[in-house]
Amino acid sequence: MSAILSADDLNDFISPGVACIKPVETLPAAPAPTSSDLEHEVILDGQHPQNAGAGAAGPAQISLTDCLACSGCVTSAEAVLVSLQSHSELLSVLDGAPSLRITRRGDGGFGVEGLENPDSKIFVASVSPQTRASLAAVAGRDVSERDAGRMISQLLIGSEGLRAGGKWNNGFEWVVDTNTAREACLVLGAEEALSDKGTVSKPILTSSCPGWVCYAEKTHPHVLPYISRVKSPQALMGTLLKTTLSRTLGISPDRIWHLAVMPCFDKKLEASREELTDAVWNENGQPGRGVRDVDCVITSKEILMLTESRNIDFFGLPKAPISTTLQTPFPDPTIRRFLFPPRSRTGQGSPLAGTSGGNLYYTLKYVSARYPGSKIETVRGRNADVVEYTVTSAAGEPIFKAARYYGFRNIQNLVRRLKPPKLSRMPGAKVTGSRRPAGKQAGLEYAYVEVMACPGGCTNGGGQIKVDDPIVIERRGLEAKPGPQEQKQWLAQVDEAYFSAEDPDSDLEAENVNTGIENGGGRAPSDTVDGISPSYIRDTLAHWAGTTGIGVDRLVYTSYREVVSEVGKDKAASSTERVVQLAGKIGGGW
Repeated sequence: MSAILSADDLNDFISPGVACIKPVETLPAAPAPTSSDLEHEVILDGQHPQNAGAGAAGPAQISLTDCLACSGCVTSAEAVLVSLQSHSELLSVLDGAPSLRITRRGDGGFGVEGLENPDSKIFVASVSPQTRASLAAVAGRDVSERDAGRMISQLLIGSEGLRAGGKWNNGFEWVVDTNTAREACLVLGAEEALSDKGTVSKPILTSSCPGWVCYAEKTHPHVLPYISRVKSPQALMGTLLKTTLSRTLGISPDRIWHLAVMPCFDKKLEASREELTDAVWNENGQPGRGVRDVDCVITSKEILMLTESRNIDFFGLPKAPISTTLQTPFPDPTIRRFLFPPRSRTGQGSPLAGTSGGNLYYTLKYVSARYPGSKIETVRGRNADVVEYTVTSAAGEPIFKAARYYGFRNIQNLVRRLKPPKLSRMPGAKVTGSRRPAGKQAGLEYAYVEVMACPGGCTNGGGQIKVDDPIVIERRGLEAKPGPQEQKQWLAQVDEAYFSAEDPDSDLEAENVNTGIENGGGRAPSDTVDGISPSYIRDTLAHWAGTTGIGVDRLVYTSYREVVSEVGKDKAASSTERVVQLAGKIGGGW
């Protein structure tokens, strides 16, 4: 782009509105750029740049098959951000320079070799359970979600994976499970829901779905005060890895390259948020231009594209844990036990928690644990993606009300009920509230709402492998193109893989060897809620803050902002007028 135009200036909403995550098939032609000083033209995949000469720069493209779940609110800046995160970008960075080498010093500490090359980095990845479930479903019923996770680790770390090719035979130093960060998010979210500090308005709406957050910021800013300030597991894991490694190894955060493997294309936009950079937690960061906590996000589909690019058969990779000869112990022992527990603490939990991390379910269990004899009552809404929950006391009195809203059609009903009263401009007129179904009381009676953009939850994310993808048709031997019923059955198989828990003790010895954790190194606190100990989480967060010298609030919480489109608004007639407007904003004059 030119020196004048930056990605921050591209806030035009270029895609049409859609009511669900399914990509649209046809689009109106994009308007031709009105300015001739652009060095890069942003276009949609399938459209052709106008007046493209032999020397014209290539366009930044985004495919609508990779459509975002934010109701079509895709801007040209976001199109650029998404296109920059791909399996091709991953391979390009891996082949850019030899990776940094972590060494053990004589005093037991850790050192880093290879810093003389400014392009060398340490590679670390985090993988979501939904991605593992998607790949396990493709592999077949003899492959569990845990098996798929080990195959991903073999791809990223093992000698038969990425290390077998490329210019420098680079691979990843660690591959971690986002479930560990999820546990911290669950505890923080439950405590936020029951807090009386008033930092978030009630009802609290979950924030782990970036499609929902993007939608709210662009179309319903009145709900932003209600959105939970707790970071998503992806974001929290990114902050944890970047802060801990940079401080314990004494290197800059930009020397650590973090890949997240997620079920959703929107996670690419979340990784690009300026609120999730070292500018927030590092006092030396540059506001709005910091080092991202998550450098690149690829989806479940892109894992297969990655293996295809390197001629690797993903389904032929070993299901065994990574050998200790290929993995260095994580520098901080306490964080190591948190990231690589000696035994599985929770797995994916109960199927009642759903496939989106269980934010609501854990909060309900957290509340119920505080009131002995209480029980959780469930009432289904108008469809399967709307469910209401009530924690009632032993005497039958309601203690806590919550709900689950999945899919944008249901989310729209939710945000309408949260719309503030509107004051009429007519003299003497009464205050009128937002539109609500007949019989509903004013406001929203819930204390907590789990909101997800995708119908069915995160296992149905836009980046997941679908039943009509060629790899599924090939491995299943399907002759006809699968229909809606086959897709429903396929999602059931992915969900089954998601909850394919194994005996946590069956692999205890192998997992301990894999992570370098001695037997008995874990904790077994007595204050567990659904298998998660709030006291253990709080102690770990306190250690993290003490090690990095950063306050817990700066590490675990984030913020949101209204995003305003300038499409359809009057533009300055000339460059001179634009300069005058800018000068006026900063206090200058002509």
